[in-house]
Amino acid sequence: MRPIHWIIVLIVVLVLFGAQKLPDLARSIGKSAKILKEEMNDLSQDSSSTSEQTSTSEPENTDSSK
Repeated sequence: MRPIHWIIVLIVVLVLFGAQKLPDLARSIGKSAKILKEEMNDLSQDSSSTSEQTSTSEPENTDSSK
C-alpha cells in the first residue's frame, strides 16, 4: 500500500471511532494480539512435544514367527 492509502485508512478510523476512543481501541487490539501470539506459541510447543513423544517411542519389534 502506498502512504496515501494509510493516511486514508487512518482518517476513516478516526472518523468512525473518534479521537477519544482511539487509545482504548489501540490498547484492546494490542492485548488481543498478545493473547493470540501466546496461544500460537503454546500450540506450536504442544505440537512439537507431541511429535517428539511419538518419534522417541518406537514400537518394540515383536516377531511372532519364533
